[in-house]
Amino acid sequence: MKDFTHFDSDGRAKMVDVGGKSITHRTARASARVFVNRETFSLIESGGLKKGDVLAVAQVAGIMAAKRTPDLIPMCHTLQLEGVDLNLSLNPESCSVDIIAEVRCEGRTGVEMEALTSAGVAALTVYDMCKAVQRDIVISDLRLEAKTGGIHGDFVREGE
Repeated sequence: MKDFTHFDSDGRAKMVDVGGKSITHRTARASARVFVNRETFSLIESGGLKKGDVLAVAQVAGIMAAKRTPDLIPMCHTLQLEGVDLNLSLNPESCSVDIIAEVRCEGRTGVEMEALTSAGVAALTVYDMCKAVQRDIVISDLRLEAKTGGIHGDFVREGE
């Protein structure tokens, strides 16, 4: 388990000590997709769902989720986030809601988990808002797209 930073030498879970790390500018971008049928897509687009504006509620949920990530993921550090941008767009070709979450901070550890949590909770909120009219909604492709800062360097997903 020596390659996994969240385990001690005995294999027990631990929170990584970031006290000796330098404070740097950190960013992360994550994405997710929610696939719905044509009828549900039309209801989202027209605002015809009884629960209200799906995209607006999911956007607020995703922002809140980024701020609450350490409450959900046990080994995440509490970070002072500088900004969370969440973009939800309707994709008529794939009949999906496409989600991009971007998170920024100055800190000793990255914001990848905050970006992933933001995109994931926004996707779950779309599901929740639409489940009364469609039960077979698919949440897909939750993934890190890019990150900057830290000792491991930058990352940008390629080839997709």
